Amino acid sequence: MPRYSIGVDLGGTNYRAAAIDEQGRILERASGSTMANAGREAIVGEMVSAINRLRQNRPGEDLAGIGVALPGFILMETGVILSSPNIPPFENFPARDVLQERLNTPVILENDANAAALGEKWMGAGRSVNDLVLLTLGTGIGGGIICDGKVLHGYLGMAAELGHLTIDPTGNPCACGNTGCLEKHASATAISTMARHLSLGDNLTSEDVYKLAIGGNELAKRIFEYMGRALGIALAGYIQIFNFPLYLLSGGVLAAWDLFAPAMFDEIRRRSFTFRNSDTRVEKALLGSDAGLFGAAYLPFQR
Repeated sequence: MPRYSIGVDLGGTNYRAAAIDEQGRILERASGSTMANAGREAIVGEMVSAINRLRQNRPGEDLAGIGVALPGFILMETGVILSSPNIPPFENFPARDVLQERLNTPVILENDANAAALGEKWMGAGRSVNDLVLLTLGTGIGGGIICDGKVLHGYLGMAAELGHLTIDPTGNPCACGNTGCLEKHASATAISTMARHLSLGDNLTSEDVYKLAIGGNELAKRIFEYMGRALGIALAGYIQIFNFPLYLLSGGVLAAWDLFAPAMFDEIRRRSFTFRNSDTRVEKALLGSDAGLFGAAYLPFQR
């Protein structure tokens, strides 16, 4: 009997779901609006309907379970979402038990960045290794750590807050209470903030700054060089701590790789003797926005 799982990648605006077989082939997709403003029941109802449609189209096949990736802090043992800034109705919500009862199928929850790291390990740039670190470069900077083929959760499930590593003790203040966090110096938001401080424009996006840089604007180029140095400082630290073979970067900011990567690698080589004396790799992730979907779908296969 063919075996498959269903992965759900739930964001603050939209969700995506897919039936995926054990070989990583996407059999069918579904998507829709998260409807966060409509409340918890509306979100759950939409998810359950989408999952049931995918199930109904696979009669006679064995459903291994359902994996759900979402932003927020999840108590892994109990399946309770303690906080989810992008999906406020899900705060203090026993989502795993509610979904299992509605679907009568095992459900596994996972943080979205952790799921993306797992997806890259299963079907992306990390297929050849069992240990990797993923940095997601977006509005902020998230991360996931895969150790011996599985997500490293830590004590409560809050491991891999990689964007909140201090890379400059006197750097920019962060909403987390720290100063000099990586995400305040190397995220898309940080790029826009630096552009404003350098009087390049008040409302520029990171893409706007990228276009200025490739057009020859020296100040815009300096922003990406600074971003690269910040990433290099952080990655050198991760390399020294974990001694993993692979470190991946993902997110929309990767379009500017040629602008920030030279400074990033210069910093890594300067700061990490492990990197200088090994075949440790720092590379682009491959799966893009599908990484979390693949990671969520892989969770039931790991049971």
